[in-house]
Amino acid sequence: MSERPSFLSQIPPVTRNLLYVNIVMFLATLVNPVFMKETFSMAFPLATGFRWWQPLTHMFMHDGWMHIIFNMYSLVIFGMVVERVLGTRKFIIFYLVTGFGAVLLHFGVEYLQAQALVAANPGVDPQLIYNRIPGVLGASGAVYGVLVGFAMLYPEARLTLIFPPITLSAKWWVAIFIGIELFTGIAGTSMGIAHFAHLGGALFGFLLIRFWRRTHKIY
Repeated sequence: MSERPSFLSQIPPVTRNLLYVNIVMFLATLVNPVFMKETFSMAFPLATGFRWWQPLTHMFMHDGWMHIIFNMYSLVIFGMVVERVLGTRKFIIFYLVTGFGAVLLHFGVEYLQAQALVAANPGVDPQLIYNRIPGVLGASGAVYGVLVGFAMLYPEARLTLIFPPITLSAKWWVAIFIGIELFTGIAGTSMGIAHFAHLGGALFGFLLIRFWRRTHKIY
């Protein structure tokens, strides 16, 4: 009598391994949070704490149980679908591009704000301003890219949130999420959340899926 395959064994390889790496990094962060965050979260590129590997490693860092649970739940639910459509190689590219795009937009906005502070405070060492810019960590930017990818591949898929229990098509849910991120990012509410990183991941996910469609390389 054959055994029933486990849930993890049914998750495509890239999504499954991303899940494993994020969990291992989170457990290591629980053991030594100061070292892990200073070493693997991403500092502002002009800050003294920046290291060349951080644009990659920040994607696997999380700051609390709710942070990692939400991101990994979304990654598994939507990532396994997107990976099956794109294939293993393209999904790796897609995930990394959206993750890099997230910090590119986030720190692009931070750079403009920092330059305004530098211009307004000519007697202050710019390095002091750069060092005060908070770093970023988490898979959220890449996960937003995956959400956009799912919505572009299956725009009419019906999704129901746990709270509130409202059912809408994927394209409308993603549009609402992006609208909220844009509003809160511009308004400066929900401090401590990298809204423009989420928007960067979503933007690069949209552009990459659109590019692959235009070049007939989506599948």
